[in-house]
Amino acid sequence: MGEYICSLCPRNCHAVRTEEGGQGVCRMGILPKVARAVPHFWEEPCISGTKGSGTIFFSGCVLSCVFCQNYCISQEHHGKTMTVEGLIQLMRHLAGQGVHNINFVSPTPYAESIIEALTQYRPPVPVVYNTGGYEKTETLRRLEGLVDVYLPDLKYIRPEVSAKYSHAADYAAYALPAIHEMVRQTGRPVFDDNGLLLKGTVVRHLILPQNTRNSIEVLDTLQREFGDSILVSLMGQYIPMGRAADFPEINRRITRREYEKVLLHYEDLGLDGFVQELSSANVQYVPDFSDDDPLKGVNSP
Repeated sequence: MGEYICSLCPRNCHAVRTEEGGQGVCRMGILPKVARAVPHFWEEPCISGTKGSGTIFFSGCVLSCVFCQNYCISQEHHGKTMTVEGLIQLMRHLAGQGVHNINFVSPTPYAESIIEALTQYRPPVPVVYNTGGYEKTETLRRLEGLVDVYLPDLKYIRPEVSAKYSHAADYAAYALPAIHEMVRQTGRPVFDDNGLLLKGTVVRHLILPQNTRNSIEVLDTLQREFGDSILVSLMGQYIPMGRAADFPEINRRITRREYEKVLLHYEDLGLDGFVQELSSANVQYVPDFSDDDPLKGVNSP
């Protein structure tokens, strides 16, 4: 691939990226760096099903959220670099395990490689694009016809909140048009006879401590902008990780009162989707990225 001047995400770094390194916000090269690839059972029921989601966790991220539960890969870059051919082989390996879909987590820095891989190989199961929501519509348009299910976050509406915790005051200004583009591509959710999602957009929102007003504004916006054209996944799994200790107001789990306040509003709006129990705020649900060989057992180049 050689060198690449990058403008894939809203950061618009225009950084020079080589195959294995770069000086942009994500610090990643062009070739995919993978931290883990496994059948994953802790996504929404329509994604994980009974056989798991074939999840490929990429290293690097365009957001750098201070509370990220995957901090060691999103910002410390644990993982293994592979070729596009290696990524194709990895998808084949996961599909061969009988997973319900191929699920790309934090894929944005590698959109070029993912597009190339999916152009060469179309998995026999749906492709899921699992993202923090901070996306450029221009990049998403290039994925049309290659992605079946979009799984974005809508983390924030208020610029001061997104600036503080994700260094992106313009988060909502990009995330909302991005979700509109995702919905345009996928249409309304389509399920198979077993309740598994074949096509559609599921928007996630994680409730943060001391930020219930932000959550309520997010839910209001989703109902107003998208109605029943999306599914909304309300998440209560927040655990202070990453650099959350530097921000005392979010350096704790959410309270039952905070959770129920946002849940009640979700129900009052009549949103369709999924609600995560407060008990999900448990480290046992945080993926383990500590293995020195993140792709152990996978024969990738």
